[in-house]
Amino acid sequence: MEKGILYIVGTPIGNLKDITLRALDTLKEVDVIACEDTRHTLGLLTHYGIRKPLVSYYKPKEREGAEKILSLLDGGKSVALVTDAGMPCISDPGSLLVKEARERGVKVISVPGPTAVATAMSLSGILEPVFVFIGFMPSRKKDRKALLSQYKNVKASLVFYCSPHDLKDDLGDLHEAFGARGVSVASELTKLYESVKEGVLGDFAIDEARGEYVVIVHAPERIEEEKPEGTIEEQVEALIASGISKKDAIKQVAKQNGLPKDEVYKKFV
Repeated sequence: MEKGILYIVGTPIGNLKDITLRALDTLKEVDVIACEDTRHTLGLLTHYGIRKPLVSYYKPKEREGAEKILSLLDGGKSVALVTDAGMPCISDPGSLLVKEARERGVKVISVPGPTAVATAMSLSGILEPVFVFIGFMPSRKKDRKALLSQYKNVKASLVFYCSPHDLKDDLGDLHEAFGARGVSVASELTKLYESVKEGVLGDFAIDEARGEYVVIVHAPERIEEEKPEGTIEEQVEALIASGISKKDAIKQVAKQNGLPKDEVYKKFV
């Protein structure tokens, strides 16, 4: 039996009119629609007069959901995967299903739609064209700290997703990691009260957090070089031991520590 096709379908992040004609055609033609919250997706389908069998596929039960959908695909059924808003697999369930579908030889087709990260960046007015999308931060404090430390000296804007009940803590952790860096916070994207507020980490707050947020930490104005460990003497000796000449080792250590070359040289005369 020929396997079915898995369609990855983007849905509106707010305004229901933002769905594409191709997405509507796909949802009308497939045999089954897999979704995070059947009640949420049913509202979208009802709005467009679409009636299809729905199966649940959400993060805590992603493995079980994937097996059920794969069995439908193996049986020749076509399945459209949607999330509550935006593109599946982008900080939403889907990647596991896509990976295993490909491994089984199932054809996977993307039907692209809106994403909050692209929408927020287009509204921000940030001139730096490079950005890194990180999404939701880990729930544990030590995991957050480890994650953010990797991006401290990245010359790019950093984009995060934040839920309303985490926003205050998220902003605090971002300030702790990046200092008083510029920040843009987008909310209610594509809805009536869509907004982007700007400020500085450490001096920025949202009084009543509601809905989902996209937080953009602006790129650093300059990269702070980390000071090497050990005394000046230890640093020079370590470089010499690695095969660098004494002259070049002194020059390098002076530069790394912001010291005059003569001052470092005197320690080894």
